[in-house]
Amino acid sequence: MLHVRTRVTTVALTGGAIAALALGASANAGGSAGDPATWTSVSAAAKATGVTVPNVLSPQLTETVVAQGAMRLDGGTANVPYYGYDGDFPALLPAPGDVPAAGHLVEASKTEPDKNTYLVLNGVKGADPAYRYGRHFLFQGHETGTTGYLTRVNLDADAAHRVTLLATTDVDGNPLPLYDGSTWNPFARHLLLSSEEGTDGGIWQATLDYPSQVQDVSSVFGRAGYEGIQTDAAGNVWIVEDAGGATIPGSKVKLPNSFVYRFVPVDKTDLTKGGTLQALQVISRLTGQPITFQPIDAAHPNGNALSADQKDLHVYGNTFQTRWVTVNDTATDPSGAPFDANALAKAAGATPFKRPENGQFRPGTGFRQFLFAETGDTDATSIANDDYGGWTTVFSLSQPSPSANTGVLRMLYKGDEAHAGFDNVTFLDATHVAFVEDAGDTLHTQRGALDTAYVLDVTHNYTDGAQPVRFIAEGRDPSATIDSALGAFTGFQNEGDNEITGIHASNGDPTARGLLGAQVPHLFKDGWRLFWTQQHGDNETWEVLPAG
Repeated sequence: MLHVRTRVTTVALTGGAIAALALGASANAGGSAGDPATWTSVSAAAKATGVTVPNVLSPQLTETVVAQGAMRLDGGTANVPYYGYDGDFPALLPAPGDVPAAGHLVEASKTEPDKNTYLVLNGVKGADPAYRYGRHFLFQGHETGTTGYLTRVNLDADAAHRVTLLATTDVDGNPLPLYDGSTWNPFARHLLLSSEEGTDGGIWQATLDYPSQVQDVSSVFGRAGYEGIQTDAAGNVWIVEDAGGATIPGSKVKLPNSFVYRFVPVDKTDLTKGGTLQALQVISRLTGQPITFQPIDAAHPNGNALSADQKDLHVYGNTFQTRWVTVNDTATDPSGAPFDANALAKAAGATPFKRPENGQFRPGTGFRQFLFAETGDTDATSIANDDYGGWTTVFSLSQPSPSANTGVLRMLYKGDEAHAGFDNVTFLDATHVAFVEDAGDTLHTQRGALDTAYVLDVTHNYTDGAQPVRFIAEGRDPSATIDSALGAFTGFQNEGDNEITGIHASNGDPTARGLLGAQVPHLFKDGWRLFWTQQHGDNETWEVLPAG
């Protein structure tokens, strides 16, 4: 395997001194790497103009790079030559003194590998028919760039075969969209990929072979800004939408505009046969009526972003009755035409949230507890921050069974400026869950700190003021530091600061027993591994390991 130790060079790009910082963790650190309850919290990485900073992990942990953006793809093309860069410009870094302008690129477009799906498989092939690709793989869609595509990181392979390009078009020859979420559906035997491109988004299913056969199944799932996606033990597919709402004029407050969906298939082994798409509806404790979408209009200048119900949703100890409402049913809509799921969810009276990007089932609950997080407004000046979910919120939905029509919603955790913009999620054991930040360049600058990965205890009552443990303080790599500065120029197409994404703990079991939430994770034992992706910049995917 390719091992790159976490030794990173810090460079003051504005002309300061160059200092080499050796990262890593002491082998004598207290606590067990496999027990998240004992991990030591670290300080957030400071953001400073022109300064590159390394990642820092809890001293019980270390990390190693499993894929980097500049790796040439196994089976790559002229348009998609690298893991993290498109082929629209020959250089991966700007030439000295060159700056972007309208119609003038200075570096290749970056593709941002996103959600990781880890599987252990036999007999996997790649672009080189004579090469043995091993058994351990990470599948990823790519979130930005000039074209969508699907890659597979071959964790047992050498550098030349480390990342395989699986597909750039679907079975009908259409270009793939940009992908965000992914998960393995063991019943339908397909990888499910989500695209958050709004009315151009949707769900695609892909085979695991080479080349992958990718099919657009949005005729049954609909079009929406889909991101998080999970399958439960009954074969239902849960989808979390990331659709930013309109901003209240003169403020940084965005309307709640995203929904939590559940697709109930006719045949869980063949999703193309259709089924019922549902959306979550929350009942107000104040009125007894559903909490629904409210646009900005003359009578409601704030929509429902600052409503009494929104405030009530974000109070510790409050519980809310929920039910699922039908968005679309292929039995009554056999047209096969993709539909606008977000618009139909609003029409059905479903409850919108403030960008709840990802969710996961708590292991050991029989898929009866589902956690998801609102990302929020990601701006320190939003007046919705403290009381209306502007920082970030973790919700817990409990049901009698994964297919139940009713449940109970409560707030597990409410963020603040230092704990904001939660996005990707994975469970680390039966009671500890990791949420990672996507706070964005604006909030990074406002608070002077970059993104973080946190451990929350789902059994803890956070009303006592306790805060989750920071186990990854993400830094900013050299490429992202350059891009952050170039973002001030018109025409620059890439993101700035690094983002944490793709946090993923799994033992790679491709059977129904391996569904995320079916087994309690045992980190670093029995095949359980932990991965994350440092999006933007150098686009590195890491594996987290025990220190020493």
